[in-house]
Amino acid sequence: MKRGYVEDRSYRSSGPPHSKPRLSYDDDEGTRDVTQRVADHYSARANRTLEEREASPIIHLKKLNNWIKSVLIQLYARPGDAVLDLACGKGGDLIKWDKARIGYYVGIDIAEGSIEDCRARYNGEADQQMRRKKIGFPARLFCGDCFEARLDQILADDSPFDLCSCQQFALHYSWSTETRARRALENVSALLRPGGTFIGTMPDANVIIKKLREAEGLRFGNDVYSICFDDAYRHKKFPSSSPFGIKYQFHLEDAVDCPEWIVPFHVFKSLAEEYDLELIFVKNFHEFVDDFLKRPEFVDLMRRLGALGDGSQDRSTLSAVEWEASYLYLAFVLRKRGNSESTTRSSRGGRGQTQISKGDVTFV
Repeated sequence: MKRGYVEDRSYRSSGPPHSKPRLSYDDDEGTRDVTQRVADHYSARANRTLEEREASPIIHLKKLNNWIKSVLIQLYARPGDAVLDLACGKGGDLIKWDKARIGYYVGIDIAEGSIEDCRARYNGEADQQMRRKKIGFPARLFCGDCFEARLDQILADDSPFDLCSCQQFALHYSWSTETRARRALENVSALLRPGGTFIGTMPDANVIIKKLREAEGLRFGNDVYSICFDDAYRHKKFPSSSPFGIKYQFHLEDAVDCPEWIVPFHVFKSLAEEYDLELIFVKNFHEFVDDFLKRPEFVDLMRRLGALGDGSQDRSTLSAVEWEASYLYLAFVLRKRGNSESTTRSSRGGRGQTQISKGDVTFV
């Protein structure tokens, strides 16, 4: 079923109103069922009070994730930037973008409930922290699947963007098929200006496959998370000819209980290069923490976010099981090739199939 896109230019000047614009997309039935399940899961998650959030069994992991997102935004967002936020969720990063003094924001999420909450936060209606400060940039919000919709057509009047972000551990939802994975990267490339930056976080396939192969069965985890592969992967081998659609069930206490897909990073990097997106860096969360806690300004930021108990260079507030769970993720930065006079490759027709060497995927 197609969903109609509603143009509302009042978003530019007055922020998100109460209408509900959606992105138009086509999808196969099987993928639609799973993506709808994901959308329903996140729509159903209610906003919580500060006290309820602080009582979460993974509160320090959440604060660590917030710190990593904040570092990425501080490093790559510049005053006045136009930002495209894919899978923007409930708007939890609006304050981060406001502190970066960006000039314009477009947020897209598949969960209608999340977009409603994001709109409320933008308008200062849903969160005590947001009520204390008015958001300083104009914004547009859309409900839709950004891994299916042709965003270059829908957001033609808004592009190019200086920065694209996909921060809510969402990009792996595009990896259910090659078509979706390509659409995700095509959308980013088509909408970024040459020299623009794509920042994001996602599960670390190297770690997940390593832990699977070390486990006795097809399930592994600890007190706060679990990952389970189905019997199709009982041999724990993943053919290089099929790097898409490798599904597992992921559960994270007080956060996620959904199917997810493996993203072999070397395939992601190779595919991104086809869309003129070159890798700047990729770091597992553990490496990210070790590297950026060497910089005093980021130590202070971590202390202010509550992820360091006393501000010392350790992880004193993070439990062992939360620290282990953080090892499941990585952060990446890509940059769009070219200069301001170049034409994006995404506007120059189709591409062939991904070329991958034979044999099992090696996660190194």
